[in-house]
Amino acid sequence: MRYIVSRRAPTGKRLLLIESGSRSLAEGILPHLKSDWAEAYEMDLLTCYGGLPTGLPPETKVFRVTDYGSSDKRRDLMKELRSRDYAFVGMICSAEPIMTKWKWLVAIRVPAKVFIINENGDYFWMHRENAAILREFALVRVGLEGAGAIRTIGRLIAFPFAVLYLLLYAFAVHARRAFRRALHP
Repeated sequence: MRYIVSRRAPTGKRLLLIESGSRSLAEGILPHLKSDWAEAYEMDLLTCYGGLPTGLPPETKVFRVTDYGSSDKRRDLMKELRSRDYAFVGMICSAEPIMTKWKWLVAIRVPAKVFIINENGDYFWMHRENAAILREFALVRVGLEGAGAIRTIGRLIAFPFAVLYLLLYAFAVHARRAFRRALHP
């Protein structure tokens, strides 16, 4: 995750698109990327789906996460992705829990400038000037935005007490049962 502090443009020749949302999101953003600043870059795809999204040429290099199940294979994938000279990594961050660990692993380990694509097809750069947008985006994703924030915070505060109560109740029930068995064999 380079270029988070600076606005400097990377020097690579490739772009990696992480399809960690529905296929329609990737198909919707591809024409915009190809017509804007990303037209000069060769595009690769990291996905969990079969086939290619509409808009990518057939010679696109596709990495399927289902092919990298073991830790050795994941390590090999990270080595290959790091060696492919990516300038940018675009990851779809929609409200769908698809490839969540994969996209953040790649975003952290691949030395490229990262941009986030939301469920509307809009994207923004992941750097310090967008810290307010990133914070707002993260708060919405974890449920700490709007009216649901108070309920979520209340649940977080109440959770340890609920677990403690259940543990104490289970201890009391089992201790009483053990005590009765000891008195009446």
